[in-house]
Amino acid sequence: MKFKVVFSLIVLISSSTILWELFDIEEEWELYLDKSVPFVGADIPRLQGIDGEGVKIAVIDTGVDFNHPDLMGWGPEGKVVGGYNFIREGELPMDNNGHGTQVAGVLAADGQLKGIAPKAKILAYKVSEDGNEVSSDLIIKAIEKAIEDKVDIINISLGVNKTNTQIDSAVTKALEKGIFVVTAAGNDGPELGTIGSPGRNFGSVTVGATYNNLTSSLVATLEVNEKPYTVIPMVGSFNLDESIEGQIIFGVYGKEKDLTGVNVKDSILLVERGSDVEGELLYFSIKEENAANAGAKALIVYNNEPGIFLGELTHKFVEPGYQPRIPVVSIDREEGLEIKEIIQEENFASLHLFLNPDFVVYFSSRGPVSPFYIKPDLVAPGAYINTTQNNASYNFTSGTSYAAPHVSGAAALLIQKNPGIHHHDIRSLLLTTVEPVSDAYGKEFSLNAAGAGRLNIARAFNASLVIQPPNFILNISSDDPIGEQVLELKSLKGSLENIAITFEGPDIIQFSNVLEGNNLQVKVRMLGEEFGDYEGKIKIKQNDDRYVIPLLLHFTEGSVSVSQENGKLNFEIYHPEPWTFAKISVTNSKDGSTETTSATPSKIASMHVYENGEYWVEVKIRVGEESFDAFEIIEVNSVLEGSSKPFEWFDLPEKQIGIIAVIAVIVGLIGLKFTRTAKSIRV
Repeated sequence: MKFKVVFSLIVLISSSTILWELFDIEEEWELYLDKSVPFVGADIPRLQGIDGEGVKIAVIDTGVDFNHPDLMGWGPEGKVVGGYNFIREGELPMDNNGHGTQVAGVLAADGQLKGIAPKAKILAYKVSEDGNEVSSDLIIKAIEKAIEDKVDIINISLGVNKTNTQIDSAVTKALEKGIFVVTAAGNDGPELGTIGSPGRNFGSVTVGATYNNLTSSLVATLEVNEKPYTVIPMVGSFNLDESIEGQIIFGVYGKEKDLTGVNVKDSILLVERGSDVEGELLYFSIKEENAANAGAKALIVYNNEPGIFLGELTHKFVEPGYQPRIPVVSIDREEGLEIKEIIQEENFASLHLFLNPDFVVYFSSRGPVSPFYIKPDLVAPGAYINTTQNNASYNFTSGTSYAAPHVSGAAALLIQKNPGIHHHDIRSLLLTTVEPVSDAYGKEFSLNAAGAGRLNIARAFNASLVIQPPNFILNISSDDPIGEQVLELKSLKGSLENIAITFEGPDIIQFSNVLEGNNLQVKVRMLGEEFGDYEGKIKIKQNDDRYVIPLLLHFTEGSVSVSQENGKLNFEIYHPEPWTFAKISVTNSKDGSTETTSATPSKIASMHVYENGEYWVEVKIRVGEESFDAFEIIEVNSVLEGSSKPFEWFDLPEKQIGIIAVIAVIVGLIGLKFTRTAKSIRV
């Protein structure tokens, strides 16, 4: 299988002069990474001499340009101390593409540019030549080689929006060896369910992207007749002191002739992307200039194909001296056409553009990937990041590929500060000390978009409380509206005093807790019968340190209860309405393998498992013409030592049994014929 690299360089600017003109920065020019580093708090560890010294990080990517002055050479005395070239075996893993070099720079550049952990060492595992495709087999081999080389951290900024169980299994092996694994969420947002392997892996830390601490962190809101729509500011637009309000008028493609005879003064103009003339290059800058000349206060461009896009007003083809005069935003085709329809009548719209660096970038892939765990785990700066580029240069680039190494670098700092720390504890420190991430309306992003929140290295570095698990899911049903979870607290300083616990969530959730020793017992009760998924956050404060533990509640009408004996799982299905059939899927959380069975009201379902551990049970309950979900998580501890799965005919699907039976009959007939022939010869 071939994998596309999570590459998607959303913006690529190689000149600081262009940046200066674009955002009118009135200060001494600095490299952008020097802004994202303090933004996530990495300068705090540096004040204490913690800079990644002695930590080895595997970069599984397109190689690394170890001739870059900020990456300081190949071999024991260099920055890149090892690795392997899986594309051209026998050659050094030199990067001919640039992606791996960009990732390495965010991690550990140590020159004109300073990465998150500038003294950490890198091992470069080259699994792609051009950054377009990579063999899944090579990713697996690279993970195995990184395990062999005893790295501390693996950074994987590659992947697709699909599941690959072999890669996920390789990541699990690395985790079992105590290696901290960080994966990029991918650049297939903003649609839900777009995170693929290895970002889907249960144990890895999956990272989505937010904006940087820059004036490029421009977000926008649009409401038409009080209904909100998702819009993206075009590069070159500017923030507003207050929202623009007025009527939306349709301006076709935004050509001069389209606006002739149409009164668009003081309106918000809506136009389609592209042109009705084949081959005509109708740049966004031309549409903006035409709209501004006609008196429009703002411009909305809807896509001419499905999906949303990021447009640029300022580019190398603009007329000399061009400067945008009105804000311009893009919107996806479906919503654009919807607005086009509703503005046939009286309408009122409000458009606002403002700076918000803690905002999930539109391209960042979203969860969910499973009903049983939360992805992404957290977010980090991944937009407009300036980092090392091939041939001793630098560039500005965007993608979750560059959010992930912010987290890998943070892990390196925690490992240096706490030698021997387990990767579970690193994960907890990073996930529970995040900053909240809010959308353009001030509402926190969902767990599917932002996970726990935005990376804050300073808080993670100063934290002393390790909380397990750092997030969790509860399954609650109409017949049992109470859910419980035990959180284990461990202090790195030996004290669990002065702890205060609060809960934030919808009013339908009633929360209570009891702290006994190291264990925090939390209990939630659902009030009412409004079934669905609900998010909440447990907040723990110890002295001046604060921690957040996100939780997701599945509140379902139906339920499944599971009992076990000697590895045999017995399932009991419940639904308040008469049900006719239930499909039961059981997944081993360790390797992702899934077995299925079924149940009816007259047939009790059961299944054997042959390994102790956590299993996820998902049930589809058929009631009339509808299907209802039910979930359960069970810790299996009844499998006897030495048990193994036998070969059983009844484990095979009916179709396979039929095929085997036919083959057996044919073999039997052929054997009988041969026997008779042999007898006649002997006579």
